[in-house]
Amino acid sequence: MCSRHFIFAACLATLLPVEGVRAQTQPGIPRPPVRITLDEAVKLALAHNHALAAARTTIQQNQAQEITANLRPNPVLMGDAQFLPIFNPNRWTADYTDQQAQFDLGASYLFERGQKRQHRLQAAKDQTAVTLSQVADNERTLSFQTASAFVSALLAEDNLALAQKDLESFQHTVDISEARFKAGDMSEGDYLKIKLQLLQFQTDVSQAELGRVQALVGLREQLGYESVPVDYDVAGTLEYEPVKTTQDDALAMANEHRPDLRAAIQGVVAANSQHDLAIAYGKRDPTLEVVYTHVGGMSSVSTFFNMEIPIFTRNQGEIARTKFAITQAEELRRAATETVYGDVAGAYEGVKSNDQVVRLYRSGYLDESKLSLDITEYAYQHGAASLLDFLDAERSYRATQLAYRQALASYMLAAEQLREATGNRGMP
Repeated sequence: MCSRHFIFAACLATLLPVEGVRAQTQPGIPRPPVRITLDEAVKLALAHNHALAAARTTIQQNQAQEITANLRPNPVLMGDAQFLPIFNPNRWTADYTDQQAQFDLGASYLFERGQKRQHRLQAAKDQTAVTLSQVADNERTLSFQTASAFVSALLAEDNLALAQKDLESFQHTVDISEARFKAGDMSEGDYLKIKLQLLQFQTDVSQAELGRVQALVGLREQLGYESVPVDYDVAGTLEYEPVKTTQDDALAMANEHRPDLRAAIQGVVAANSQHDLAIAYGKRDPTLEVVYTHVGGMSSVSTFFNMEIPIFTRNQGEIARTKFAITQAEELRRAATETVYGDVAGAYEGVKSNDQVVRLYRSGYLDESKLSLDITEYAYQHGAASLLDFLDAERSYRATQLAYRQALASYMLAAEQLREATGNRGMP
């Protein structure tokens, strides 16, 4: 019997994991909700955002234009047959074909001068480099928008948790007040005031739930709807982390990492390439043609040469236009540099200002608001404070808590804005 029991237990242990796997894959069994962190949200957005995916196709388009720009002209094949007796077929003999008819077969080729092909290729490559930086700038903007939406979702989660906690706490106060009212220790008017105040807490919960849903929907728009399920959630909390970067360091990072500034610098290079290409196209290209001819019983080879004489048209207009385009690109580069300086300075001051606000709350105001509520609630429950004092302390506590969470969210958004301004999400 013991050996049979052992064999049965071994078989059961072998089957249990398989059944567990089957149970996990069976439909109808609830699966845990998907929770994503901030870094995961940014990665999902960069991988699945359709607007960014559309922008990335411009890189492939420019690379395809590089292929076109590097192509050489095709040779031209020509041929003709002349003096054929189509309307006198009785004259169509081998002797007539050899002595009277004429046949030509030739090929021509356009020789590009001024290194047009090389300049075309370089101009296309420079434009591709500009496009790469512009797409990278789109990624920078999308990362900031995703981070902002994520912080908004965290704020909505915290507001909902606070509203639920306040409702639970005040419900306890209502229960105590009901017991006091039934015991004759509280007037009906005061009890009704407290009970009516419960409506505000219930309304706060409903509004917080709506805010959470709207925040998650807004974040999902940035991530791409197919990247996360409907019931996804965010992982993390509002937290304070001091930014360990000086303004000069932030500006240095921006000069190194900002893709829009890099695109503006590359735009000057691309404008010069277009100007060089315009000068190259001002040079006329010769065409050489070689023709084989058979006529009068003789075969011969002829060569032809032709080239446009550049008396009136030498691509002057395009050369002048591209020269002004260089000036435009240089001005845009200067404007982009000033924009970077302004973005960094504004974002850094925003971080400093919000940092001061958060520090004020953390210096004691949060603890004092909770202590004030506890003291007033205790005094009210023992008849040493009025109902109005208690309700006022409750409102002050709730307002302080909400304001602190908003200050935390504003600080985190300011830090994300500084990361966007520097173009470096790895900023300490």
